[in-house]
Amino acid sequence: MSEEQAHKTLSDAGRKVLSEVLGESYLAKRDATNNDFWGPVRAFSEEFAYASLWTRDGLDRKQRSMVTIAMLCALNRPHELKIHLVGALNNGCTKVELREIFTHAIAYCGFPAAIDALRVAEEVLKEQGKF
Repeated sequence: MSEEQAHKTLSDAGRKVLSEVLGESYLAKRDATNNDFWGPVRAFSEEFAYASLWTRDGLDRKQRSMVTIAMLCALNRPHELKIHLVGALNNGCTKVELREIFTHAIAYCGFPAAIDALRVAEEVLKEQGKF
């Protein structure tokens, strides 16, 4: 298999997982705004994050979502947190589980990060009709 074919195989697999986790509408919006500036980073996320990491054994998608949103809370990355909260809901996380992740984060990330994450989560839950 050529290097180009290998990248295409990984990209296709990653796009499938990306679509399942974050939704078709997210993928369509992402594709509509792709360009030569964003393209390499987006291709890398498809191949590495979604084709390789999100398909590993050991954690199911719900668990991966929970770990991801906890890390994004700790890093205080509200943009990515919002995206991955939708993914967490798509992967079966409940409102209570999300609340508990961020409540638990108070001890390890501090009140400011946890409160910011709760605000983002409330917004997403309302948008998704889950609040």
